[in-house]
Amino acid sequence: MSVVAVGLDFVDVGRVERMLERHGDRILRRLLTADERFYCQGMAVPARHVAARIAAKEATYKALSQGGSDRVVWWSHVEVVRDSRGRPGLRLYDRAQASAAKLGITQCLVSLTHSDTQAAAIVILLNA
Repeated sequence: MSVVAVGLDFVDVGRVERMLERHGDRILRRLLTADERFYCQGMAVPARHVAARIAAKEATYKALSQGGSDRVVWWSHVEVVRDSRGRPGLRLYDRAQASAAKLGITQCLVSLTHSDTQAAAIVILLNA
């Protein structure tokens, strides 16, 4: 396997908290899938987990565009999922999936982290 592209993003948790206070569920429906919303809303501090998912989506967009994709990818086209051990992964849909296929992507790796104030994600796109 070889690395096609890498994306990295940081998100301010306080900014996400303010967005949630101001726009509530409407902004969550725009940014996250139903499963992502359910997961984040079940956490003690939802804004941290929302911020981590926003960072992952932004990092994915950056990696896809670095790899040469010229397609517009919407928020709902990238989903952060968790495996049975709780490790994060990515599921791509629609334009994101088409962009990855065009670039020959066979695997997407993601790592998330967050503190009280910051969330970050790195995405690595690989091909066979």
